[in-house]
Amino acid sequence: MFELASLFKIFIAVVLVNNFILFRFLGLCPYIGVSRDTESALGMGMAVMFVMTMTSAVTWAIYNFILAPLNIEYLVIIAFILTIASLVQLVEMIVQKTAPGLYDSLGIYLPLITTNCAVLGVAMLNKDTLFGESLSFAKCIVQGFGAGVGFTIAMLLMSGIRERLQLADVPACLKDIPIAFITAGLMAIAFLGFSGML
Repeated sequence: MFELASLFKIFIAVVLVNNFILFRFLGLCPYIGVSRDTESALGMGMAVMFVMTMTSAVTWAIYNFILAPLNIEYLVIIAFILTIASLVQLVEMIVQKTAPGLYDSLGIYLPLITTNCAVLGVAMLNKDTLFGESLSFAKCIVQGFGAGVGFTIAMLLMSGIRERLQLADVPACLKDIPIAFITAGLMAIAFLGFSGML
């Protein structure tokens, strides 16, 4: 029961309180670039969620069974980036075969998941401690999945707002990217309200 409560606490923490986009400001490139329409935002969010969850599992095993026992922790960034690149290639092939329209709408942003700092951030946080304790395999999976859910929620909220802003009377100097950054800042402030939860 205690483990389940701890997993729930980690999930809520990375979805709402420590959201990777709105609190840690990681992954802003796809957040601004792909959030123009909801379908693309949902597709990118699902792809990132899959990559974050799988990255959490694979990098936990690499760190705990290879890097730490052999005392080669200094290779952690190289090992994690190679893992992320492999998983992104897998996602890219699956999306291209199953949803060519989504693949075309995501464009360059899908391969850029490889260098998405949010994905690497999840992997790096998983090797550290959370709430003063080392993370187990289950906690790493929950943290990776929760971070992906938080990423997807932020993407969907932003895409909904940006679709409505296309119909709004926005001054010419604020159209598109400037109003998107203002909106992102206001959303980050709104998400600060969740910081008192944990």
